[in-house]
Amino acid sequence: MFATGVENSVPTINGGRTRVDEMASCHHYERWQEDFALVQDMGIGYLRYGPPIHTTWLGVDRYDWEFADRTFAELKRLNIVPIVDLCHFGVPDWLGNFQNRAFADLFGGYARAFAERFPWVQLYTPVNEMYICATFSARYGWWNEQLSSDAGFVTALKHIVRANVEAMRAILEIRPDAIFIQSESSEYFHAEVPAAIRPAELMNSQRFLSLDLNYGRRVDSEMYEYLLDNGMTREEYHFFLDNRLKQHCIMGNDYYITNEHRVDVNGLTRPSGEIFGYSEITRQYHNRYRLPVMHTETNLVQGPLGTEAVDWLWKQWANVLRVRNDGVPVVGFTWYSLTDQTDWDSALREQRGNVNPLGLYDLDRKLRPVGEAYKRLIAQWRDVLPTQSMCLTVPVVAPDEEGGRHAAAQQAAARRMIRTPASGPAIQEN
Repeated sequence: MFATGVENSVPTINGGRTRVDEMASCHHYERWQEDFALVQDMGIGYLRYGPPIHTTWLGVDRYDWEFADRTFAELKRLNIVPIVDLCHFGVPDWLGNFQNRAFADLFGGYARAFAERFPWVQLYTPVNEMYICATFSARYGWWNEQLSSDAGFVTALKHIVRANVEAMRAILEIRPDAIFIQSESSEYFHAEVPAAIRPAELMNSQRFLSLDLNYGRRVDSEMYEYLLDNGMTREEYHFFLDNRLKQHCIMGNDYYITNEHRVDVNGLTRPSGEIFGYSEITRQYHNRYRLPVMHTETNLVQGPLGTEAVDWLWKQWANVLRVRNDGVPVVGFTWYSLTDQTDWDSALREQRGNVNPLGLYDLDRKLRPVGEAYKRLIAQWRDVLPTQSMCLTVPVVAPDEEGGRHAAAQQAAARRMIRTPASGPAIQEN
């Protein structure tokens, strides 16, 4: 599955007073038809995409589907398969931020309403980058609640992951063959000096928390104490063990040059650049969860040479082929995003209007060199990989197949599987 995305990040900054809307700053609201045509022209069949949550979800059981109706109708017409981002780094103003438990309680209702309105949609990322969202919002103090504490981080994390699980449960009731692709940042923390080994080990355990909880995996004992010491109750923890939906999931992992970190003696971090790389870190995550893998995000700035992003694309693709040839069932690859982005040089903490040349196209919708390279890569590899893959096909029903006999049979089989009791409780997988 070759993919790209239209970013729908909407965190708040300045104490919740300012909304950062990437769809607005990248002019997608005005140029969405053109953007979808570009996806089709690239030969890309999968698009990470979702409605802007802050203008769509207006309150409990209150929605404005006007923009979603138009955009998803066009995706269906073009036969582009959406991987639907329902929550990307922010919540509507009426919910406040991720410290609010109501988000976890109500998000499943929003997901159900979307699935009922667009029953032909099969692939979802209910909450994007759960670990990063909790970290930037409640540990680094950058977005939304802008807290900097372990208690704030654990509160945000448990609400975000529970919301994701509730959304999966709700969607499966409408679309029993739904597939959930957890786009999550794949991180690693390197100790700079011997005295930094301990804090680096803690961070390397915490990086797994979002997926451990989401997949119903018992966390390591030290992380269990950490969660309970910072506000998670036993009942909240057991919710995750008791709602294990791993069998419906693909582990999507994102890798950027900023995903590896150096840790100093005081536990402070700074970017290390690429040390292990995508292949080694992906093996770590796959060994832990044993799920099919999709590479769900990467990019690099097009620098002064004009070749920097192209070189990064080929390096990431070589890493994907490496882990695939080592036996990891890799089912997809993504350059993120379709167009350039804005203000990611400050991690969306400031609204300066800085254009970050990261896209397949610039904001004038002119093809960048990395776009040309990605188009060639797709054309060259699309027909080769299915004959060699460890995981031959993902059972995706294309939009133009919805309502057909195959789609109906697949959903009936999925419904029977869901009704079959689980064979046993969640276990810790090594």
